[in-house]
Amino acid sequence: MGNTRFILALILVVVLPNFAVSFSMKSTTDTKTDQLALLAIKAHVNSDLLATNWSTAPSICNWVGVTCGSRHHRVMALDLFGMNLSGTIAPDMGNLPFLAFLDIGNNSFHGSLPIELANLRRLKYLILSNNNFNGRIPSWVGSFSKLQNLSLNGNNFVGVIPSSLCFLPKLEILSLDNNNLQGHIPVEIGNLSNLRFLYLHGNQLSGSIPSSVFNISSLLEIILRNNQLIGSIPSISLNMSSLQVIDFTFNNLTGHISSNMFDGLPKLKGLYLSFNHLSGPISMSIFKCQELEDLSLSHNHLEGTIPKEIGNVTMLKRLYLGHNSLKGEIPQQIGNLTLLKVLTFSYNKLTGKIPFEIGNLPTLEILNLGSNSISGHIPPHIFNSSTVTVIALDFNYLSGCLPWSTGLWLPKLEWLLLGINMLNGTIPSSISNASKLKMLDLSVNSFSGYIPNNLGNLRDLQVLNLQVNNLAHSPSSPELSFLSSLAHCKDLRMLNFNDNPFIDGELPISIGNLSISLEELDASHCNIRGNIPREIGNLINLISLYIANNALIGTIPTTIERLEKLQGLSLEGNTLEGSIPFELCHLKSLGYLYLTGNKLSGSIPKCLGDLVSLRHLYLGSNEFANSIPSTFTRLIDILQLNLSSNFLSGALPIDIGKLKVVTSIDFSKNQLSSEIPSSIGDLKDLTYLSLSDNRLYGSILELFGGLIGLEFLDLSRNNFSGIIPKSLQKLLHLKYLNVSYNRLHGEIPNGGPFANYSIQSFMGNEALCGAPQLQLPPCTSNYAKHSRKATKLIEFILLPVDSTLLILALIVFFFQSRRKHSKEKISREDSIGLANWRRISYQEIHQATNGFCESKLLGAGSFGSVYQGTFSDGLNIAIKVFNLEVEGSFKSFDVECDILRNIRHRNLVKIISSCCNVDFKALVLEFMPNGSLEKWLYSHNYFLDILHRLNIMIDVASALEYLHHGQTIPVAHCDLKPNNVLLDEDMIAHLGDFGIAKLFGEEDSKVQTITLATIGYMAPGNA
Repeated sequence: MGNTRFILALILVVVLPNFAVSFSMKSTTDTKTDQLALLAIKAHVNSDLLATNWSTAPSICNWVGVTCGSRHHRVMALDLFGMNLSGTIAPDMGNLPFLAFLDIGNNSFHGSLPIELANLRRLKYLILSNNNFNGRIPSWVGSFSKLQNLSLNGNNFVGVIPSSLCFLPKLEILSLDNNNLQGHIPVEIGNLSNLRFLYLHGNQLSGSIPSSVFNISSLLEIILRNNQLIGSIPSISLNMSSLQVIDFTFNNLTGHISSNMFDGLPKLKGLYLSFNHLSGPISMSIFKCQELEDLSLSHNHLEGTIPKEIGNVTMLKRLYLGHNSLKGEIPQQIGNLTLLKVLTFSYNKLTGKIPFEIGNLPTLEILNLGSNSISGHIPPHIFNSSTVTVIALDFNYLSGCLPWSTGLWLPKLEWLLLGINMLNGTIPSSISNASKLKMLDLSVNSFSGYIPNNLGNLRDLQVLNLQVNNLAHSPSSPELSFLSSLAHCKDLRMLNFNDNPFIDGELPISIGNLSISLEELDASHCNIRGNIPREIGNLINLISLYIANNALIGTIPTTIERLEKLQGLSLEGNTLEGSIPFELCHLKSLGYLYLTGNKLSGSIPKCLGDLVSLRHLYLGSNEFANSIPSTFTRLIDILQLNLSSNFLSGALPIDIGKLKVVTSIDFSKNQLSSEIPSSIGDLKDLTYLSLSDNRLYGSILELFGGLIGLEFLDLSRNNFSGIIPKSLQKLLHLKYLNVSYNRLHGEIPNGGPFANYSIQSFMGNEALCGAPQLQLPPCTSNYAKHSRKATKLIEFILLPVDSTLLILALIVFFFQSRRKHSKEKISREDSIGLANWRRISYQEIHQATNGFCESKLLGAGSFGSVYQGTFSDGLNIAIKVFNLEVEGSFKSFDVECDILRNIRHRNLVKIISSCCNVDFKALVLEFMPNGSLEKWLYSHNYFLDILHRLNIMIDVASALEYLHHGQTIPVAHCDLKPNNVLLDEDMIAHLGDFGIAKLFGEEDSKVQTITLATIGYMAPGNA
């Protein structure tokens, strides 16, 4: 026994040291393997830090970012987060078998993931976020059975989400957001029974949301925003009581939100469903989520009212319901949400008043109720908030005055948007105490009084919009003193005070002291007098400058050349003289130049042809002479070119066809003399061409038939000869054609659009023949035609004269019997017309015409279009929309408004209302279901018997008698023709189109009628 013990002891003494040496050698070998792997990783990375720190001298466990296990001293964690590393992952990283934690996020690694990483079976955390990795997510990632956190977000991974990722039993965080992943979300995702955070946002995922995702009872947050998901939101299991955040924003989800969808989510804090296509009412189950802080349902198609139960969610801080179709009133229970910071209900159909309680929300920062139909006064407490930064109540029907104290208690207010309402009174000078104000919009209201001279105290002001009011400037100085005050606003970018006709002052020299940041200045329609100050050239960052339709005199200052960033310049409708300064040609960014309606003279500068960025060039109604510069054909991107009503002579540019994208050309009312160049056939995008009232000659080219988009063609009052080419029959969109008063002969084509034209399009030519409805002789052989020439002349002269005499006799008889009765009706109908006047918004017009749908179009012409519309109350109307880019449309609108606001008669087209803002002008007129008299006279499908004709003549005569003798200031219609006589449902005639009418004062001894534009019930420009 003793020997046995001795032998065992001897063995231990001999063997154990050898075993220890062997174990020590193996441990050293394993550590060496980790070291080699780390050195290989370093070799694939560009980093000064790793280059100096990761070396063979110290132990690898002391290297930066490396953590070793206490037992085996092997690398178990590698944390290189945010070390500004770049390069690729070395395959040798797979030789770290004890690695459980890998975080190389927020670096600049690129390339794909090497397959050797699949050897890291102990991985619990794999964080590769915010790098530049690409390729597909490898399916072998699903073999990491111990993985708890998989974060691959913020890379460039493509392809589908591997279904193998859905079989990681311990996974708690799956973050694949902000990649380029496509395909469907795997239905197997419901197998991740321990998942707490699911982030798949910012990809291109499609298909529907798998219902299995709402069976993961451990889920805290699910964020799928910014994808292309479709279908409805699946029902949510009642065992999802831990869920706190649902974010499906920016997808294409549809369907209703079920009434019980959120019943089992007592801990829900954030619900984000904005920017989808959800419909139906707001789900009542939302208001059972008592811990809800954020509710975002904006930009959907939700309907119904805002439930009063919203007041039960007292923890709510942010509420977004804008851009839906919600209606009804804002519930007073909103006042219960005392923690509310953001309230946005904009772009809905809300009515009623703003609840008084909203003004008492103590923490409110953003209030946006814009673009609704809210009426009444603004609760004064809204202007008494120490926390509010944004008040947006624009595009409503709010009325009343602003409180005198507005601005005194708004220390944090940055945006105040009250534009397009019905507010009146003065602008309180106290508003200048809101010292943080950056945007102030009071436009399109009825504010009056003086523009405060202390607005310059708003030193942070960036946008000031006062357009379309009744404001004036202080009479203490002839200059606009408020502009001098605004020189203190060094961040001012936009200044609009246009369409305030009572401003009536001069631009001060101090306009040059306005902010150098100013980009937009609009002072049009303000009755501004005097010269344009040279100092305006100091505003070197101006992008648009509009001083149109004022009473400016003098010349265009040469200092304008300093405005090198200018893209839009409008000086039209003034009395500017002199020539266009050559310095204007230095504005290489200019895209819009409007100088129409001045007294500018001299030659048009050739250098304008160097402004290749020009899209719209309007020089009409001036006194320019000499020829059209040949350099204009360099304007290859020009869309609209108007040189009408000048004294230009010479030939049309021979290479006009270089203007490939031009849509509108107006050279009318000049002294041009040449043939039409054949290159005009290259203008395939041309829709409007007017060469009337010139001295052009030659034939009308066949190639006009190739301009298939042409809608308006006026060649009248020239010296064109030959025939009307049959190729014009191909112009199916040609709504207006006028070749009258030329020397044309031969047959008028009868195909295509020619069936719609009347004799007015062809009169005053030598020997045209055509269809009977044109009241021209039929086309026969030349011999027969000449032999009956005298007979035709008699028929064309004597027969109409006889008919006219007979008709006049009948008119006198009937008119005398009806004159007294007609006058009695006038006063009665005047009061009715006034009672029917109503305020009509752009939104109502847009809705009435189905968004200006083409099917609602009654007619279109050079100055705009006429649409048939139906308001929500069933009223049928005709809406004349003016094309404000066309020369003369502003003046024609003003002319018609001046006439129609003062006259009312049963036989005049009644104006219901108008809609006017800076970029939209329309007249709303009584709809005439039976159309124009021209249609009944010259169409085969309509018939008027002698009694109808007689009644129509009497109606027209009654209207004219009223215009000439029925009011204090006589009115000459100036454009009486069948086109302008409209018939209502009872075939009663109504006279319309007052766009070129003239008002005659008593002092008028000589009247000269000039055609401004034919504006009325018919399509503008078709007269």
